[in-house]
Amino acid sequence: MRTFRFRLIPFVATALLVALGIVLGQWQDGRAAEKTALQAKLDQRSASSPLALGAQLLDPEAADYRKVSATGEFVAGWPVFMNNRPQAGRVGLYLVMPLRLAGTNTHVLVARGWLARPTGASGVLPEFATPGGTVTVTGVARGSMGRVMELGTPAPVAPKAIVQNLDVAQFAQASGLELQPFFIEQTDPVQPGDKLLRDWPAPALNVEKHQGYAFQWYALAVMALLFFVITGFRRGPEPDPNQ
Repeated sequence: MRTFRFRLIPFVATALLVALGIVLGQWQDGRAAEKTALQAKLDQRSASSPLALGAQLLDPEAADYRKVSATGEFVAGWPVFMNNRPQAGRVGLYLVMPLRLAGTNTHVLVARGWLARPTGASGVLPEFATPGGTVTVTGVARGSMGRVMELGTPAPVAPKAIVQNLDVAQFAQASGLELQPFFIEQTDPVQPGDKLLRDWPAPALNVEKHQGYAFQWYALAVMALLFFVITGFRRGPEPDPNQ
């Protein structure tokens, strides 16, 4: 005959593991729900018509991932390169330039594309062409171009600077330009002979990863509880047949 023996220390350890599994599972479920909602927002905004930019500064959160168009002239003297942006196994940089919006003193930072990093001496800049006159740029508004690991003192933002990371506030302070509070990832077709590539990385949502982690944490809680129950049963003494 088996009887259940309650033991305090295993019970406390089991309760802690079950609580941990449930809390972390719920947290991963929440992250999955956030990513699902973000995916729905991205789908909705990608289907909308481009928003034309003007002098009025937009809310960066409301503009994030919106299709936008901007008409104006590039400020040719202010190219900045974002380093350590590999593509297809090749080292390279993002070329970022301000565009002055037509009829205004407002600018917007345009990530014009990816350029291969020249081989040879450090600091050598890749060649690129800048269209002159009034142009219309279309693309996707992004609050950030992503961040990479940065060691040591960051390089100052300056014309033709090579930096690891860049945000709009840094550029505005260094250049003195009034800027829309986001970047444009340019998606226009590249002109013949232009060395720029515009294969921008998609947002890493990984909804399935969070769902998988949630399942693992819930499974841990169930296994801990089953282990406590199963190991709590002990075989009692056999009855004496002579009694």
